Amino acid sequence: MPSDAVLYQAAALCLTYPDEDFRARLPLLREAAPQLREFVDHAAVTPAQELAAHYVRVFDSRNRHSLHLSRWRHGDTRRRGMSLVRCKEVYRAAGLEFTGEELPDFLPAILEFTARTGDTGLLTEYRDGLEQLRSRLGDFGTPYATVLDAVCATLPPVRTGVRP
Repeated sequence: MPSDAVLYQAAALCLTYPDEDFRARLPLLREAAPQLREFVDHAAVTPAQELAAHYVRVFDSRNRHSLHLSRWRHGDTRRRGMSLVRCKEVYRAAGLEFTGEELPDFLPAILEFTARTGDTGLLTEYRDGLEQLRSRLGDFGTPYATVLDAVCATLPPVRTGVRP
């Protein structure tokens, strides 16, 4: 698995709810993805309940830090529904069936897809939303911002004024 693929898979794990399985994987994540060490080290020394409460605070239901990337582009409009369908079609075209409990535009799902296929198309397509999320996480002062920093560093530069 190329290093970006390992990073994408590790970032996907870092951006999911920090349960016991997540905590058990921290040593592996630290070694596999050095770009994420700042976040992983923070997670390792933060008590489990505190880390879980922080995750809920950061990725709250008010969508200030939504991990659903089509929300950044379309909000809750009909276009968002079409974007979700398109994500599923991209997964299907790669021979994968999206069966997660989350919506197909959930950033950890897209990162896992990218890790498995090497196809950065969805990440690039939603790059504007990734940058907005990264900026808001940084402003919020959460270590989760470093995870987005590492992912965005692997992608082509943002082209201003151009939408896919």
